[in-house]
Amino acid sequence: MTETNIYDDSLVYPEQLEKRPPCQANCPIGTDIRGWVGLIAQRKKLGYTRNEAYLRAWEHLTEFNPFPATTGRVCPHPCTVECNRTEKDGPIAVNALERFLGDWAIKKELPTPKLESDTKHESIGVIGAGPAGLSFAYQMARRNYQVIVYEKASEPGGMLRYGIPGYRLPKDTLHAEIQRIVDLGVEIKLNATVGESVSVDQIRSRHDVLFLGIGAQLSRQLGVPGEDGGGCWTGTDYLSCVNRGQPADLGQRVAVVGGGNTAIDAARAARRSGADVTVLYRRTRDEMPAIGSEVDDAMAEDVRFEFLVAPIRIERRDESIRSVVIQRMELGPPDTSGRRSPRPIEGSEAEIPFDSVIVAISQVPDWQHLGGLNPSGDRLKTTQSGQVANTLWAGGDTLNPGIAGLAIAQGRKAALDVHARLRGLPQPEDGDGSATPVARVKPDYYEHQDPLAVPSRAVGTWLSEPDREIHQTISERAFLEETSRCLSCGRCFGCEHCWTYCNPGGFTRLEEVQPGTYFSLSIEMCEGCRKCVEVCPCGFLSVQPQPV
Repeated sequence: MTETNIYDDSLVYPEQLEKRPPCQANCPIGTDIRGWVGLIAQRKKLGYTRNEAYLRAWEHLTEFNPFPATTGRVCPHPCTVECNRTEKDGPIAVNALERFLGDWAIKKELPTPKLESDTKHESIGVIGAGPAGLSFAYQMARRNYQVIVYEKASEPGGMLRYGIPGYRLPKDTLHAEIQRIVDLGVEIKLNATVGESVSVDQIRSRHDVLFLGIGAQLSRQLGVPGEDGGGCWTGTDYLSCVNRGQPADLGQRVAVVGGGNTAIDAARAARRSGADVTVLYRRTRDEMPAIGSEVDDAMAEDVRFEFLVAPIRIERRDESIRSVVIQRMELGPPDTSGRRSPRPIEGSEAEIPFDSVIVAISQVPDWQHLGGLNPSGDRLKTTQSGQVANTLWAGGDTLNPGIAGLAIAQGRKAALDVHARLRGLPQPEDGDGSATPVARVKPDYYEHQDPLAVPSRAVGTWLSEPDREIHQTISERAFLEETSRCLSCGRCFGCEHCWTYCNPGGFTRLEEVQPGTYFSLSIEMCEGCRKCVEVCPCGFLSVQPQPV
């Protein structure tokens, strides 16, 4: 039987179809970046005052992320990697915009409104007050659940507090954003080590649902002779001491082993103690997982880098470290990480004098007191929504190592899943379409605008004022100018091109506009000329075959 073609391929008609922008597709939290930036960029078209636009944007942003001022400082902003504006004049500085809005909300002391008014009877327990656990608690508290968080440390925040130095993330900024979560009614029990001060069974009996967000704060060791003993630190332990105001005595010559963010943070923190610091990394800089700008900043602070080397022995004299024996490496084929694997070069050993060694090669969860929740001791295996068992969910570095944004996303996703199950609601959908292809966006329709230059302190003051934040929040003027650079990829922003070029009047201005909705389309008036699709700069209008 011959299939009947019900479409006339010679005719086309436009379709108003919103697409997912590349910034959101690359955001680990899934934040609707285009949405909240557009509320500010299009505020005059939407009839908002500046403060109304700020407030609406902040509320939109914090639907996903309770820590905008924090992530605006520490996130490596993968959202900008495929920004459609890059080839024209540079990507949108999303992290700087997020930081400004987060700081604005802190100054205004804005509370986070609850999403539901009816108090839920279920009790929710959270183990770990890091980004994953606090994100989960935040989303559940907004839906009016009773939430108790158990944290073994004396302050909440996890690696955000104890793993990131103050020159990158001021503690008062983190404190303010955590306080907003507490103000929602979340109770945080500090110095509460589950499995020690309170048993796992007691916790499970107290709560209807349990979320596990203990992070990964145990560093792996090198496994080389001479590692055991004084003068050897893990990256997490060293940074924790620094952030507690108890810096370690490292001596003058410090080796930091590793190429991730913890290694770079430890190296820069050690440099602030006045030590000469060398990072030893077994691959090249191209393979380093650390944030590139942080590596640049470390180099500006005279941290030295030895690439393609691996420690094979630590030499000691009277229990004190004297030197590190390294072996030169070469890169072979890619390994399971996708990076080229390092291979030792025979006969290439060399000895470098050091007084101390900080090892920051990898981190794993600490299951010492939590064996009842994970008898295997490995990283947890979960469903896509983070479910481990009937009443147990998990997220963050407990599952896999990643940036804070990923942990925040996993906490949110788990909370939405738990809420849906407890209330008998449909499961939340994951994603809302594909990224708008670069070819569908027409950068030439937009005026050239120079990209944002984020203000920073002079390099010469970085070490002389070691605890002062280096990179600064942008001005309000710069904030408004940068939001106006957004191309609104895949969503109407009211440019009027379709309405201007449509001869038969297929587009009608709406009297009451909303974000992304400025014109109605009447297909009955369409002549199929494609002109509106050709001139749509943001790719909101698509071509569809016309039914016969």
